[in-house]
Amino acid sequence: MLASPLFLDIRAGAVDDLPRLLQDRHISTTGNVLVAVGPLTGQDIWTRIEPSLPGATMFSVQEGSLAAAAELQAALGERGYDAVVAIGGGRTLDVAKYAATRAGIPMIAVATNLAHDGLCSPVASLEHPHGKGSFGVALPLAVVVDLDYVKQAPDPLVAAGIGDVASNLSAIEDWLLAGRERNEPVDGLAMAFARTAAEAVIRHTGSIDDETFLVVLAEALVLSGMAMSVAGTSRPCSGACHEILHAIDQLFPGAATHGELAGLGAAFATHLRGDQDRFAELITCLARHELPCVPADVGLSEEQFVSAVLAAPDTRPDRYTILEHLALDAEETTARVRDFVAAVDEVQSGDARVATV
Repeated sequence: MLASPLFLDIRAGAVDDLPRLLQDRHISTTGNVLVAVGPLTGQDIWTRIEPSLPGATMFSVQEGSLAAAAELQAALGERGYDAVVAIGGGRTLDVAKYAATRAGIPMIAVATNLAHDGLCSPVASLEHPHGKGSFGVALPLAVVVDLDYVKQAPDPLVAAGIGDVASNLSAIEDWLLAGRERNEPVDGLAMAFARTAAEAVIRHTGSIDDETFLVVLAEALVLSGMAMSVAGTSRPCSGACHEILHAIDQLFPGAATHGELAGLGAAFATHLRGDQDRFAELITCLARHELPCVPADVGLSEEQFVSAVLAAPDTRPDRYTILEHLALDAEETTARVRDFVAAVDEVQSGDARVATV
């Protein structure tokens, strides 16, 4: 059995068909749904669709926290809602996924940006008084991506999803490593989803200004979420790359977005493996989309990035990746980080020479 969304709609103007989606898919024939909206764009979409959903109630999500999810869950219990429709970015969708799962009702995700694979993943990342945690949740019943609104999102929020999807390639290698070294079960179908998503994005020559590329990116993010669902774990999309990003989040909050840090972490992990061809592909992709390639790109010094790499394994003690495999000390990590920065410069200099020719 494969858990997946029953409906996926990626196109301009997709939100206008939300009422028909609810009815035709027998999710809510009466329109008795709770619409959870994020700030700004979410509010705009609610204003646009409210006349077509006379039985709906609006709930404002102001932060991506467990407390906000608890408030939404309580609101869902006040009436016999058929479903919750979440409109917004990753925080809004994660709050809604968590609340809907706990309330036992279906959830429809309406994504307004493509910052990471949370729009269709079985994981909700939520803040709490002691930091941020990842919680298992049900997949959205349907996923809607309106490209009109995605195009209105700040470029970094759209491009960040590229880094998150591209990091699948590093996560897959970590999973295979764990399979070889620790006999950890590896799911071939989950890997196929994750790899297909990443390859489609890094090999596409378009940009976030290109609607055809946005469709590919949105599909890749959905495939990544399904890969995690198939595996029953985040393994196919999360390895050393995400250990490093979580460590940076803990040590240097606000340094960059999830997707930006995932791409940077994947680049460093790929360098550690010595896979020069894949490393060059990854750096070329990140640079083409103006994503961070070296620590300085996210405002981190060499020493800060080294401290994050050293702290990274503690963020997922159960996970075996290239970081745990090499078990580098501070001096060795510093040397590898310096080599990494030099290797990035070499790749980018080579690209510049090719472009000049």
